[in-house]
Amino acid sequence: MKSLTSILVLFLISFSINAQEFKFEKETINYGKINKGADGERIFTFTNIGDQPIIIKRIQSSCGCTVPKKPEKPIMPGEKGEIKVSYDTKRVGGFSKSITIFSNATEAIKVLRIKGIISNGVSLEKEKSMLSNSEI
Repeated sequence: MKSLTSILVLFLISFSINAQEFKFEKETINYGKINKGADGERIFTFTNIGDQPIIIKRIQSSCGCTVPKKPEKPIMPGEKGEIKVSYDTKRVGGFSKSITIFSNATEAIKVLRIKGIISNGVSLEKEKSMLSNSEI
């Protein structure tokens, strides 16, 4: 009987420990091909699918060119939360960066990614516009 009680207690403890979970709509955001100096802010949206509040303790990016912003308040069960990420689009070329989230969720460390290509070129539409304006 003691062993059955011990197993039951361990099961309840492990269940309550795993009660905080979140589900991201996307774990990778692809900026695609964007122009130098374009808006580099993107948002990762998630939902607390557990039965306890999720507290994001901190977020760390893989380099200084990526600045994440965490929610300040706990995300209650069933609620949505956002993590804003700003990438420095003044750096021309391809990029692939990671954002590591530290929280009280079941998966205490979660890695999200951003990627894309920053182009230095002027688009054909801008060139056509510049040419047509110079003819006037």
